Amino acid sequence: SLSTYQACLTCRKRKLRCDAARPHCATCVKQWHAQISVPPPPGYSQVVYSHPSEPQCSYDPVEGLPLAADADPLEKIRELEEQVGVKLKSQRESSPPSRSQSPNHLRPPSSHHLNHSPSSATITLSPEFEPCNLATPSSWPQTTLDLKAIPSVRSIHNGSPEVLSSQPGAHSDTLSGIIYSGWNPDLPEPTVLDHYIDVFFKCDPCGSRILHRPDFLASMKLPPKSPGFPHSAILHAICASASRWVSKNIITLPDGTRRDRFAEFHASKTRSYIDRTMASGEDIFAVMQACVLLSWYFYSEGRWVEIWVFAGFQTRTAIPLRLNYPGTFARQNGSSPGAYLAPPKDALELELRRRTWWMAVLFDRIVSVGGWVHGIDERDIGTELPLRGQDFEANQVIPDNPQSLFTLDVFTSHPDQYTDSFLLLIKAMMLFGKVTDFGVRANLRATAPPSRIQDPFLIPGFDELDRLVSMEFISSLPPRFRNGFGDLESMYGGGGLDTDLYMVHLVPHAATITLHNPYIDFSDPQSVSTSRCVEASRAILSQHYTLASSSFDITRLHPFITICWYLAAVVQIQLCKYFIQTGDTDREYGVWGVINVLRFAMTDYGKRSPIGTRQEKLLQGLMTEIVRMTTQQQPLEVGIPLYPFSHAGVFSKPPPGSDEDVVHVHIAPLPLSPSFDETISPPHSSPAQSNTSPPTTDGMAWVSR
Repeated sequence: SLSTYQACLTCRKRKLRCDAARPHCATCVKQWHAQISVPPPPGYSQVVYSHPSEPQCSYDPVEGLPLAADADPLEKIRELEEQVGVKLKSQRESSPPSRSQSPNHLRPPSSHHLNHSPSSATITLSPEFEPCNLATPSSWPQTTLDLKAIPSVRSIHNGSPEVLSSQPGAHSDTLSGIIYSGWNPDLPEPTVLDHYIDVFFKCDPCGSRILHRPDFLASMKLPPKSPGFPHSAILHAICASASRWVSKNIITLPDGTRRDRFAEFHASKTRSYIDRTMASGEDIFAVMQACVLLSWYFYSEGRWVEIWVFAGFQTRTAIPLRLNYPGTFARQNGSSPGAYLAPPKDALELELRRRTWWMAVLFDRIVSVGGWVHGIDERDIGTELPLRGQDFEANQVIPDNPQSLFTLDVFTSHPDQYTDSFLLLIKAMMLFGKVTDFGVRANLRATAPPSRIQDPFLIPGFDELDRLVSMEFISSLPPRFRNGFGDLESMYGGGGLDTDLYMVHLVPHAATITLHNPYIDFSDPQSVSTSRCVEASRAILSQHYTLASSSFDITRLHPFITICWYLAAVVQIQLCKYFIQTGDTDREYGVWGVINVLRFAMTDYGKRSPIGTRQEKLLQGLMTEIVRMTTQQQPLEVGIPLYPFSHAGVFSKPPPGSDEDVVHVHIAPLPLSPSFDETISPPHSSPAQSNTSPPTTDGMAWVSR
């Protein structure tokens, strides 16, 4: 028998038997005869369609002999490259893969990611400011890097928009050390990445809930090639999310939206890992966590196409992982296949799976509030609720949460040992999901759209759902959670406010508006649906007034806050239309002020998260009719005071000549409206015990059920 390198190159490549005959082996000759025996297709001439003149059979050159004159040098180069590639592949397969390696690390970055000349490049980075009271490392000077002094692998592979050096005089040594340690060159430098991770855990109100912070920070100290080092997909997703509070490389588009090149770069890198995992299944749980983080980034950006794609992807991916089963694992039985993942190895991994699953479900409920079918039915969710955040972060071994969606009183019973603001937010959003399911299924089975003169309480199941959403859930909250501005010791405190608890006090009101809005009839003083919507809208406004009176940065709130503001504004727009039709200009003027307060809140939120700007644009579309109908001179510039004791209004004008003396596109400063006299409680007082209320419609009252 012949050795491997005695056979011709063609037979070796195709793994065929070869007799090593010269100049052409018998196998290649036989295949050539079969090829030339086939005539050209009809309509093709011999010139256009020609067969090779001889068999395509060649051998490795014999050492010491020159190459044949008719040998193609480019072909030989290609063959040698293939041989080197085979050897490199075998070496990679024999060594453990690095989790920090980029899936497309051999692809040069596009020009919009890193602009440089062939010889040198100047990359300047100023220290970034972020509102989390984090000290910017002193080792972040403005830096000029000479790519001549950097190993070629760095200049070819690096795609991160931020390249930093911890010591200005040691660029080459530092970067080459990072590269050869196995660090993913698409990620920022370790000190910069650590800062982004710190910002992420302190500022992000969504994705940070699914990661165990102490364990994650400890794993960042491991070598990049260690199996315990965080997956690069997660790190890229963290960079994309945290850049909202750190990055200044932002472009504002003509429509008012913003683009962050740094965030978009790392979002695209995360997607490349997701695409690879979809094809191979490699590191599927870690990449699913990255997918959840990236989904919330897309939601904050208001990118609805990606939002829907990722909402469906992560819920469907979690099902074969069996994350929707109790204990996030199910063994194979006669009627159901087993789980793709092995059972959790410890309590921490079990809780990580629970939180990842519930955050994916939460995301599915949030993106479906417009009346869309959910990605997974709540009847197919058997996973128990997560543990409290403090127990999760302390990694305490305690019994599993006894509550799941199968628990009969899950929305009204809150065991103290298994209740915190995040768990209450899950319950509140699942309650909103019930409202969405009710509306979707009622519309699917209805022969006509709902009528405003219809009594919805005659619809089966409506009365029970109304009582649960509008009254029972909020009244059942434990005493220490009844104040949305309470000073609680919580791992979810963002800038002095528990943002999850704040949302718990708004989501039920937003759900109430969604449930009753199709049946609003302002002309009927006995309309319960009208009463429910007006009261819910006032409650959302009241929470916003109290928060706006403090120094809290509203851009730190959960992005779903923009939907709550939007729904409250929808009710006010309908009320404004009613006052226009009845000729009540005084009350109409006041409602315009309320609408503009909500518009201003969305616009302000949009300065950091574009979803706010997008929702405000959508709201303007709903306002087209009342803008055309009103007799007010400048309805979009009507302002009201936040507090009766405050001299500043929502649209207060800064002193002339100051840097802030700029009129925004949609919001203009106007004198305060004296139409309303309201009593607003100080911050941190309980709304239930104060007289906090939005402007009222004097003389207008609808009955409560």
